[in-house]
Amino acid sequence: MINDPGEKEVVARGLDLAQGVLRSYNPQLSDFYDPFHTALLTSIIERIPDVSIGFDGGYPGAERKRLVICPDYLDPQVEDYGLAFLAIRGTFKFSGVSHRDFLGSMLGLGLRREKLGDIIVDESCAQVVVTVEVADFIRVNLSKVGRNTVKIEEINRDALVPPSPKVKEIRSTVPSMRLDVVAAGAFGISRSKMAGEVSSQKVAVNWRLCTNQSAPVKEGDMISVRGKGRAEVSAVGGRTKKGRIAIVLLKYV
Repeated sequence: MINDPGEKEVVARGLDLAQGVLRSYNPQLSDFYDPFHTALLTSIIERIPDVSIGFDGGYPGAERKRLVICPDYLDPQVEDYGLAFLAIRGTFKFSGVSHRDFLGSMLGLGLRREKLGDIIVDESCAQVVVTVEVADFIRVNLSKVGRNTVKIEEINRDALVPPSPKVKEIRSTVPSMRLDVVAAGAFGISRSKMAGEVSSQKVAVNWRLCTNQSAPVKEGDMISVRGKGRAEVSAVGGRTKKGRIAIVLLKYV
């Protein structure tokens, strides 16, 4: 049973696409989805006879992916996913421009987040995966990111440089595997402050919003806190002599 309104909307859209395939025998494309919604839709669509599902985010390891639903006798090709790749260039080295700035600039054009895939940022350029339908609109209308004037060109998929994540390893011990406890250790704030972040709907586990402070987390879980970043529960060990649990966290920086 799915109770979350956002999840219901995603599932309903996916089922509509599947029905479109069964009616027309033509592939149908979704917007971009995060890993949680990609897995959710895949688990549902795979149960429908005579259709198959594939997904692509532009490069191996992409976080946000676009799904194609098609008759089960078709094998989706790369071009079927309707992806375009943009390089946004400017002088960013000393301006502190971040992923959030690039995303905000594009959303400020009136685009929906679902039309934008991963954004890969370095000192001189951001590479963005987008739906082919909005690529020209972004090229024509996006002239600034923050205070920086930018130039945009469309690039080939092969020119995309996958990110090399930078992580900080945090070894700690915690009294329990509650969300507020583990997340507090990952982001260096008090448990009470983290509980407030959870209550304020700023925390997600595996890309799914979680408002339960005492929700258990486990090895492999990804914890995201709006405005603070994300951390993975890399390992959960045994208990210390004082009964605390040894954990290893990977904080993405």
